[in-house]
Amino acid sequence: ANAELWSSREGDFSKARKRLERKPLSIERTKGSEILFGIAPCSLALSQSRRDLFRLFLKQSSGARRLVMSEFVLQATARGVPVHHVRRRELDALCRGQVHQGVCLEATPLHFKSLEEAEKPDSGDEESPTRQLIWLVLEQIQDPMNLGALLRSAYFLGVDRVVTSQRNSCPLTPTVSKASSGVMEVFDVYSTGDLRSFLKAKTAEGWEVVGTVSKPEDVEDVPVVSCLEFRWNKPVIIVIGSEGDGLSLETQLLCHRMLTIPAGRALHPGIESLNVSVATGILLHSICSQKLRHGD
Repeated sequence: ANAELWSSREGDFSKARKRLERKPLSIERTKGSEILFGIAPCSLALSQSRRDLFRLFLKQSSGARRLVMSEFVLQATARGVPVHHVRRRELDALCRGQVHQGVCLEATPLHFKSLEEAEKPDSGDEESPTRQLIWLVLEQIQDPMNLGALLRSAYFLGVDRVVTSQRNSCPLTPTVSKASSGVMEVFDVYSTGDLRSFLKAKTAEGWEVVGTVSKPEDVEDVPVVSCLEFRWNKPVIIVIGSEGDGLSLETQLLCHRMLTIPAGRALHPGIESLNVSVATGILLHSICSQKLRHGD
């Protein structure tokens, strides 16, 4: 009987040991690194030389996903990045439960580029008044999902540059890269510590500064025009305000015109505006399509 009891306990200990072995490994991070996650951000980060890369973590896969993972191994090998095959739990722990699609990459962070420094090499052809330029300026966008979606739309629709205000703005995090579907890895994002002076300087250079508003009655002293009626024949800056409050009054007063998106129906009380990234996508499409026609 004692032998049977011992054998039973030994079996329990063995199961407990296996359960412990299945717990996620604690992976020590390189100082100053962050964890990128998702197929597009990790693949694009590997293909560029904008980050220092430390380790690639892949989930062991079968079927169609195996080909994707083997491509990652080739990319990492070409860059000299060590590859670690780990379980899903390790990946979940690395990116704190985000949707990683079986891929995480340990790398140095990306930062905003300084607009003041960037002006010098870009002067010349880009600043020519004959070029139909469009810049997107973001004032205090704080949600990383919105910032990522904004970058994705801006890149796709042909925006020449994105500039953010430094104060109260979301940094370029792995969540932003994932929400941008990796656009953040290939598209420079600039920032300025003095948004008002920047807008005044661009106005002096002959640019038109155009703000955005969901309710035309909220605007004083600035003409409001539907995005469907907006026409442009000079370089233009589209300024987008924060998710909750929109553009600050100081920024509104620096705008030459305010754009609005006409609703397609009488709206139910309490439903008055679009998500900021959706609204920006609509506005940019309306404006950038004119740029394409102009180019023809």
